[in-house]
Amino acid sequence: MPVKAVVASDLDELAQLFAGYLEFYQVPRPVDVIGEFLAARLQKGDSTLFLARDASGTAQGFVQLYPFYSSLALAPAFLLSDLYVSPDARRQGVGELLMNAARGHAEATGACGLQLETAKTNLAGQALYERLGYVKDEVYLTYWLSLA
Repeated sequence: MPVKAVVASDLDELAQLFAGYLEFYQVPRPVDVIGEFLAARLQKGDSTLFLARDASGTAQGFVQLYPFYSSLALAPAFLLSDLYVSPDARRQGVGELLMNAARGHAEATGACGLQLETAKTNLAGQALYERLGYVKDEVYLTYWLSLA
């Protein structure tokens, strides 16, 4: 199953997948708004997106990375912000392929690491992350200040 960097012609399919992602996290949005958001990320180059397709070319999942700097490591890093696999493609290794594409991109760009957050209830995701070598942070807590 090929995993490739997203290009403009992928945006319609990606927006549909992203809608499923937002529904999973119970924050649905209109597909046209999602498409605008993703198009802006691509146009501005402020995130890196990878898309997995099956043998027939149908989009099966995506991962989105945002660059940042780790002040403690004094080095660049990536926030693995979004990972989603369509329900009919789950348990087929798509998530692992996308995670490995994210890791490969981070390594190729000299990043010191990848950081991610997931819902406490996302046990399948947690199992995947830990199997791939991610370590749950037992030292730091995450806080959020909503400005909406």
